Amino acid sequence: MWFKNVRVYTLSAPLTSDLNAWEQALAEFKFSPLSAQEAVKIGFSYPLHASIKHYTHVSQDIIFFALKRQEKILPAAVINEEMQPKVEAMEQEKGRPLSRKEKQSLKEELQLALLPRAFSRSSLIQGYYDPTNQWLVINSSSASKAEDVLALLRKALGSLPALPWLDSHKLTQQLQLWLQNKSLPRGFEQGVEVELKAPDEGGAKVKFSNHLLTTEDVQTHLEDKLVTSISLQQPDGLSLQVSDDGGIKKIKFHDLLTTQNDDLGWDDLVARLDADLLLMCSALNQALLNIKQQLSSES
Repeated sequence: MWFKNVRVYTLSAPLTSDLNAWEQALAEFKFSPLSAQEAVKIGFSYPLHASIKHYTHVSQDIIFFALKRQEKILPAAVINEEMQPKVEAMEQEKGRPLSRKEKQSLKEELQLALLPRAFSRSSLIQGYYDPTNQWLVINSSSASKAEDVLALLRKALGSLPALPWLDSHKLTQQLQLWLQNKSLPRGFEQGVEVELKAPDEGGAKVKFSNHLLTTEDVQTHLEDKLVTSISLQQPDGLSLQVSDDGGIKKIKFHDLLTTQNDDLGWDDLVARLDADLLLMCSALNQALLNIKQQLSSES
């Protein structure tokens, strides 16, 4: 329930806040299990809890949703083991080595044949639409999986004018300043992790973890490298890592936040989950807003 990594998208036009419209639209693209010959299947599922059969949940105007992804697992080692004797047999029959194209065709045929016997793996990607800040927040570290969510939302809702939430050029400049402990977003302190990469063809990389970032051995890397990610933290709120592509990773909420609703218990599942969602969104939205405002103030 507490998001760990997010991709954020700003909307250039508001989405409908009609919960019934959302519920009907997402239900039309609901998840259904993989068939024997399908490798990947996605569809909307229940965001609050598997026992709560609604495709949306609204809390103080914020609309929560979830996409379920199911995929067949075909390890490369299994494919190669099945493929090798077939390649050898075909090469002996033809009296020559198979071309790359022939091997690829054989591999695709083999994958199709193995799909019905493969295990499947499911995952749930949650997200929410915040009409106040006009952004979508997707609980995923993967840009491609977040784009899958956007694509299906676009099909369901008919339109989704989503844009990157941060200007990449300004973000690159800010990451350099944040490592120098300058112009930090309001409420944040410098964290203890940073990754840098040289902009040249070689692209030398360096990573520091659990390290004081103001020390000379870290700062000297700014002479020939760019910061690709850096951690920031709030004393009693949350910590996170900002990447140069705008992704937010390694989100950790302080115990003071995650235990705040413990007195509610779990007798009323909906009420407890709703309360936790509000806490999470309040803390996360404020952190995102402070980061965005810091970039805007430097323009």
